[in-house]
Amino acid sequence: MIRADLHSHTHFSRDGWISPERYVRQTVKRGIDCAAVSDHNNIVGATEVAKLAPFKVIVAEEIKSSEGEIIGLFLREGIPRGLTPEDTVRAIREQGGLVCIPHPFDRVRSSDLTTRALLRIVHDVDIVEVFNARTTLTMDNERARRFARKFGKAMSAGSDAHWHPEIGTAWVHMPDFDGPDDFLQKLRGGEIHGQISNPAVHLLSTLAKLRFRLGLGPAK
Repeated sequence: MIRADLHSHTHFSRDGWISPERYVRQTVKRGIDCAAVSDHNNIVGATEVAKLAPFKVIVAEEIKSSEGEIIGLFLREGIPRGLTPEDTVRAIREQGGLVCIPHPFDRVRSSDLTTRALLRIVHDVDIVEVFNARTTLTMDNERARRFARKFGKAMSAGSDAHWHPEIGTAWVHMPDFDGPDDFLQKLRGGEIHGQISNPAVHLLSTLAKLRFRLGLGPAK
């Protein structure tokens, strides 16, 4: 069995605070065996972490479609932002990747995929994130869980970490896997674990954006 944090970020996310080197150190420290590095609109951080990590890395991307965010897992190439949800899903599928909807009903965020768009693409969705540690309202995570059950989707959890202490605050305890298809099957038998992050972490994301605009890198 492994502990998989299936949604996290490096400083390549613009609002992330974690260098790849520090990401790897903290992930090892927290006992995470598998990490899906899902930077916003690029896979650079994920590929850098994959080069350094002694643990399993899923190269992923949190893509800002024209109607909200969609995660592609097991990607080989980055997918541009701004595509329709349908075209975003198609681009993920063309790489043999899996489609995951992050924090679908978080009322505090403005980046969620709209419910209208989600219902349009629901039959092409593989996974729904039912526990996001940065979702402040517990009932919003629970609504995601109910949605996943209704439509028979696999369920995931992730820290959504943007700075190193957040890594591993949410994870799935699941059997080890080999490739996307096996991952999806094993994920269905996983157990969700985690705790909600302190809301102050959102301030750190704002500060990280400012550092990015000033051309400052993350602490090593």
